[in-house]
Amino acid sequence: MLFQHPVKAYLNKEPMGQAFKQGITDLFSSLASGGRNMVSVALATAAAGIIVGVVALGLGGLITQIIDTISMGNIFLMLVITALASLTIGMGLPTTATYIVMASLTAPAIVTIAGSQDFIVPLMSAHLFCFYFGILADDTPPVGLAAYAAAAIAKSPPIATGIQGFMYDIRTAILPFMFIFNSDLILHNINSWTQGLLIFAMACMGNFAFASATQGWFVAKNKIYEVPLFLCVTFILMRPDQIAAWLGMAHDQRYWAYPMGLALFGILYLMQRPRQPAPGTVPA
Repeated sequence: MLFQHPVKAYLNKEPMGQAFKQGITDLFSSLASGGRNMVSVALATAAAGIIVGVVALGLGGLITQIIDTISMGNIFLMLVITALASLTIGMGLPTTATYIVMASLTAPAIVTIAGSQDFIVPLMSAHLFCFYFGILADDTPPVGLAAYAAAAIAKSPPIATGIQGFMYDIRTAILPFMFIFNSDLILHNINSWTQGLLIFAMACMGNFAFASATQGWFVAKNKIYEVPLFLCVTFILMRPDQIAAWLGMAHDQRYWAYPMGLALFGILYLMQRPRQPAPGTVPA
């Protein structure tokens, strides 16, 4: 930043003094801008630090007990309650503060309660679960800061924009649950490049299927009976281990469930292809 203007001036055969002065001005201006931009992050992180301190005094254990009592030991109900808590706490917080708060309050609750039920949850899965739902709160009415920003740009009603944005983001809500029940998605104990790329590709296809189910459109508008089929594709591609268990296959043979999901996805494509709108007929 300091020398780019003198170099340009030398190449363009312009005065070096003025170019060097411009470089110094740009350098100090960038430092000042960085300092101003960090103020909001510093304040949010400091506030999150206060919450972390309160949690360390015993609130964290209390929250774990509350979630455990309300869920009555049910893993699925516990995850739903934790997701709702993450959505609520994450409203209005920036990304950094959201993660600090979620990691302090709700992630330990998932690991502790699941462990008491002999269900091992990798710590990374628990952190990602809380983090995803905390970030999803930015687009969740009534305090969706990202939706409000989008509404200001589009000059649309904030609440309606937030609801529509949340409908678009609902596909994100399925991933954290998959992180908990299928740790392959976070490459936990995955040491092969080919295996990792296979999981990545199939997870993307599963997300596409889930988006098609929630948005009501694949290559054509979905019929009502096609939505459960899209959800089946999603489950097969995101939880091949469960499909393998149901079919009596060994755990290390779980990836053979992927072809079934892809075949069902292909059948759905063939079913909708005759209904695909001709180019130029879809309204903008």
